Formats: sequence, C-alpha cells, structure tokens
Amino acid sequence: MNLEPAQSLADLSQAGQVVDVFAILRRIEKREAKNGQPFWNLTLADQETSVEGRIWSSDKQAATAITDLATGNAVKIRGKVDSYKEKLQLIVQRIRAVEEDEAGYEASTLYGDSPEWLVDLTCRSLVFDIETVPDSELRDMPPTIVKTLSEHCERNERDQGLVMGLSPFFGKTVSLAFGEGEADPEEQEVTVLVVPPDNWQADDIPGWIRPVSEAELLSSFWALSARAELVITYNGRGFDLPFLVARSLILGVPARVDLLSDRWGLRPHLDLFEILSQRGRGPSNLDVVCWALDIQSPKGEMDGSMVAPAYERGDLDQIATYNREDVRATTAVYHRVRDSILKYRKDWARG
Repeated sequence: MNLEPAQSLADLSQAGQVVDVFAILRRIEKREAKNGQPFWNLTLADQETSVEGRIWSSDKQAATAITDLATGNAVKIRGKVDSYKEKLQLIVQRIRAVEEDEAGYEASTLYGDSPEWLVDLTCRSLVFDIETVPDSELRDMPPTIVKTLSEHCERNERDQGLVMGLSPFFGKTVSLAFGEGEADPEEQEVTVLVVPPDNWQADDIPGWIRPVSEAELLSSFWALSARAELVITYNGRGFDLPFLVARSLILGVPARVDLLSDRWGLRPHLDLFEILSQRGRGPSNLDVVCWALDIQSPKGEMDGSMVAPAYERGDLDQIATYNREDVRATTAVYHRVRDSILKYRKDWARG
C-alpha cells in the first residue's frame, strides 16, 4: 500500500490517496445500508477545514473502534480518499484515539492555539451562556444606519438600548460562563470569562472570573467547543450562537465548529429550548422552566435588562455571578431532560 502522509485534512487532494491523518470527530451518525449492514457517516475536522468520512462494516477495525469513540475526540485515521457527488470524502479503514505523546501530533493543528489554563478547563459536555451589552454610539453611526435602527425599534415597539444589546452588529459579548454539564449542578465549577470596560480597575476578583478581551473570549469558546463531545444551551440556537458567530466574523476570529446547521439534531449541539419550547402556546424561557421543574432560577435580583447598567458601573462580579447561575440552572434542566426524555430517544444514544 502506497501511504501518503497528510499534514492536515486540507492536504486531501485527489481520489485514490491513502493517508494517515489526525482529526477531530465532529459528527458520528450510524446508518443502515440497503443490505442491512451498518455504516457510519462522520464529519472530520481540524483548525483549517472539515471533510466527510465514512466507515463501512467491512472495515472491521474501524467499525469496531468507532463504537468506543465520541464527538470531540482527537483521532488518528488511516483512510482512502474518495469522491462522492464531486466532493472529496475519506473512507476510514482504521481509526483510534490519539495517544499521549503521539509522534507527529500537535494539538494546535486540530484545536488551534489555546492558553494552558483553558486546556485544563476542557469539558466533555460543555454548558455555556453569554451576556451582551450595547457597544455603539448613535453619534458615531452613519445617518442611514441610525434611521434603520430607529425604524426597527419603532416598528417592533422595542427599547433602542435593548435592541442594540441583543444585536451583534451594535453590541458585544461581555461575559461567557461555562462548566461541565455532567457535574452535579449544586457542586458544578463554573468559569466566567469577562470583558472589562475601558479604564476598569480590577479589585479582588474570585479565581473563577477571568478578564479577557472579546476576541480572546470568542477564540476560547471555539477552542472549548472543538474539544467537547456535546455543547448544551438554553435557546443557544436562537440567540447565543448566532451572536457569537457574528461577533467572530466582525473580530476576525474563526468560528471553527458548526453548532447551528442541524436544527433538530441533538449532537453536537443540544438546545434544551428546542425540546421544551411550547411553540408560541405559552412562555417557555429558562425562568418558567425552572419554576415548573422546581429548580432554583437565576432570575432573582438580576435579569438580562440589568446587565448593561451593571456593565457601565463596572460591576463585573454581579454580571459574572448572574451568568454563572444561568449555567448552573441550564445544567440542572439538562440533567432532568437527559434522564427522563433523552434516554428514550433513538437519536440520543451514541451509534
């Protein structure tokens, strides 16, 4: 066998190549062929690109090994490049998890460069939530933009500051809280990345709060998502993720993990709102769901409308605490949904 080593997935150039390559497993989907034999569709990714992969049951080692792997795993693959519908894909013949001190492997080629402290905070099931504030002054905008914004607010009878804070084109991310979703919500360690306002003076902030720039917050989020088997949100598909994607575009940060395309999929992004939403028949925000499930709600002394004033005061501790409790509440809801709903769904069980 003529083996052509590839430094990255982007090096796959023509059908017939047989390569050894490192990749992140972004999707594992078990299917059944017409003859009744199982096969697996994969999405393989590194920091540069992603390609589709396939495992046939006739490739015994790969078909056996894939059952012990999960999305988010770094793997070494031997496969043959094939062409399907004019796109290159990789027919996986052998696959295994990357070993410690693996020759030729550099984590940065898959996940990008990450600070050491972030690697230590990697989550298997990543629960996250963000807080945002306005970041634009009307006096600095062209008249056409001011007119468009004003007309939108009037038409929808919404406060201009609220609209700006909820739009990635007029606002920014100032806090991102995350933690391990499989942890006990009452004991869960939650880290909060905060973006300090100008001239902010750090006092004695707790260790679970980490001041960063917005660009660093975004790149940290994508690095964490690339390492996670599952990303869990409450209405992340409706707000958090589109906001982060657009802010990443604006700030030139690669949005390296696709968490939006498969709206009805449960992996790699589980949006609890999509499971529990009442489709307009009644409110089903996190506060309502927590009340119905007898879970401590984060909406106590603070709510989302109070984040911008707190940010103007430089009260990052208050924002971070509120953001942290959102993550703990989301985690508690996830545990209830996981144990009483998802365990009975065929599309939840790993292939």
